[in-house]
Amino acid sequence: MIELKKGSKKLLNAWAFYDWANSVYTLTIASSIFPIFYSALFLSEIKTVEAFGTTFKSTALITFVTAFTFLVVAVTSPILSGIADYVGNKKNFLKFFCYVGSAGCVGLYWFSLEQIHLSLVFYFMGLIGYWGSLVFYNSYLPDIAFPEQQDSISAKGFSMGYLGSVLLLIFNLMMVMFPQFFGFDLSIAESIRETGTEAEIQLALGAAKDAASFEAMKISFITVGVWWALFSQYTFYFLPKGTKSGHKVTRAVVFNGLKELREVWKQLKQDLRLKRYLYAFFVFSMAVQTIMLVAVYFGEEEIAWGDDSEKTMGLIVSILVIQIVAILGAVLTSKASAKFGNIKTLIAVNVVWMLLCFYAYLMHTPLEFYIAAGCVGLVMGGVQSLGRSTYSKFLPETEDTTSYFSFYDVAEKIGIVIGMVIFATVDQITGTMRNAILVLVIFFVGGIILLFRVPKETKKTALED
Repeated sequence: MIELKKGSKKLLNAWAFYDWANSVYTLTIASSIFPIFYSALFLSEIKTVEAFGTTFKSTALITFVTAFTFLVVAVTSPILSGIADYVGNKKNFLKFFCYVGSAGCVGLYWFSLEQIHLSLVFYFMGLIGYWGSLVFYNSYLPDIAFPEQQDSISAKGFSMGYLGSVLLLIFNLMMVMFPQFFGFDLSIAESIRETGTEAEIQLALGAAKDAASFEAMKISFITVGVWWALFSQYTFYFLPKGTKSGHKVTRAVVFNGLKELREVWKQLKQDLRLKRYLYAFFVFSMAVQTIMLVAVYFGEEEIAWGDDSEKTMGLIVSILVIQIVAILGAVLTSKASAKFGNIKTLIAVNVVWMLLCFYAYLMHTPLEFYIAAGCVGLVMGGVQSLGRSTYSKFLPETEDTTSYFSFYDVAEKIGIVIGMVIFATVDQITGTMRNAILVLVIFFVGGIILLFRVPKETKKTALED
């Protein structure tokens, strides 16, 4: 094993390369091809599925499972990160979650309604593997980079992740749209060319191509799992294991992470500005993250696409638009915050999100969906980057920034859980995602009101709720 010095170029690049490895999950599985595949499993207009002894609306079920996964991550991440830091085997935890996620992606090849519980286990594995590994991946940053290097190498990781995920998505998209060029069997349709009518031939070819495209989607899940596990090896080879303490894991160590979060909360209560900002962030982030996680499901179900091919292409193009515009959005938001201030910019961004919810409730056509995708991308990158940087600016003078950001991450994930559960419940009860998206307006209004209450100057007096 090669031990590289902190700050060395090779070590920094190896760390950033994990973004190249794991970002394919978010783009192919979480955001594009899997939602399309999941919807294609339901042939009737009334999309319901039997699971856990209950009849669920299809989108509500996957949203509930996603919420449960984030709850598991929120509860376990501070515990596991505390153990990893204490024992000094951080890389083993990173590897574990990477391989669990990779195996889950491969397992999605066998996803079916007939084996829905096992299928949801694979989905759970992929999701928890991705988010669980990020806990340990992000915690490596201060270990491998000096403070003046952290912003640039973090940005490099983001760029590598975007490039790698787009490359694999384009390859998978080509498989789905043109399966015949990748060796998928269309022979059943070809066999009736000589005897069938033109209409019968076209119908058979269409059916064969749809079946081949469906199989190509399943193959794409395997490519994600293999890509993730394979390219992670470069990162694993160079990253340090961690500093071994020789200590055994005790009950106190297991719950030390939760204890640290409790101590951070006590300190935050003494800072009026930071506390009020966290309240606002918790509320508006709940809605933002929910929209980003259900956007493709909404587009698939609520938009009047011409046919399945248009729908598949349209949804994936929309995801690419969001990803590209998000980079521009982050830059524009950064410039706006420099001129007008973080809080005023966040208020403006939340107003745009609120208006987008009303727009989404009314939109029906693919063109309207493309316009919404562009607008979402514009404010998505901005609200994420500005939300975290504002929190960082408001932190008190402390060397224990890790605990503060651990608290931030847990709060964000709990917000996701609440947002997803509310969204899924409204979707399940009313039978439409339009009503669920409209409910999220309440959270943006609440976030805007709470942002107005954030004081300009730091006040160290404790609040009584």
